Amino acid sequence: MDKQSLMQRNNIIRAAVMGANDGILSVSGIVLGVAGATSHTDTILLAGFAGMLAGTVSMAMGEYVSVSSQHDAQERVRREQMAALANDYDSEFTFVKEKYETAGISTHLAQQATQEMMAQDPLVTTVRERYNFTLDHELSAKGAAFASLVSFPVGSILPMVAISMTPTSLREITTFLAVIVALTLTGYASAVLNGANKTRASVRNVIAGVFTMAITFAIGSLFR
Repeated sequence: MDKQSLMQRNNIIRAAVMGANDGILSVSGIVLGVAGATSHTDTILLAGFAGMLAGTVSMAMGEYVSVSSQHDAQERVRREQMAALANDYDSEFTFVKEKYETAGISTHLAQQATQEMMAQDPLVTTVRERYNFTLDHELSAKGAAFASLVSFPVGSILPMVAISMTPTSLREITTFLAVIVALTLTGYASAVLNGANKTRASVRNVIAGVFTMAITFAIGSLFR
């Protein structure tokens, strides 16, 4: 698998994991908050369903706008670097060579490496060295949006099922525990994807979920 397709796949996986995580976290907060105020199951599920719809659209559009904005920024850099190379190629060449020298490469090798790379593709070389990204490795805005569109409601289903399928006396604690397990899994998956510490990411995710659920339930209880 080439680097571009790997980046695109990881971007879609990232959007899916984050969408599911936000679905679990957001809707669990909503249903537990409403459960703190009322024991009426239909009211709780209606609130959860409304939150699921709003969150699904919000997450999908947010992913689309975010990735599209990144494309726009990269396109601006492309145009600026094309103009810089056309107007002052020598300065761009010198910038790349001096960057290599600063990294510890000898002047002779830096000169040779710069000549070879600039001869092959000066635009890709200067964009990479000036802005630290590679052109033509664009991520899919539609793919990320679709991943969130699917994963957010999937994550949202868990707290709604947990709170509606258990006895009234146990549903808050059952939902609470189910969400903790789910957030542990999504935190772990996110860490695997990002190469982060798995334990720290999972614990951080669970703490955020516990805080959200506790606050919303406490506020809802004030209106019981």
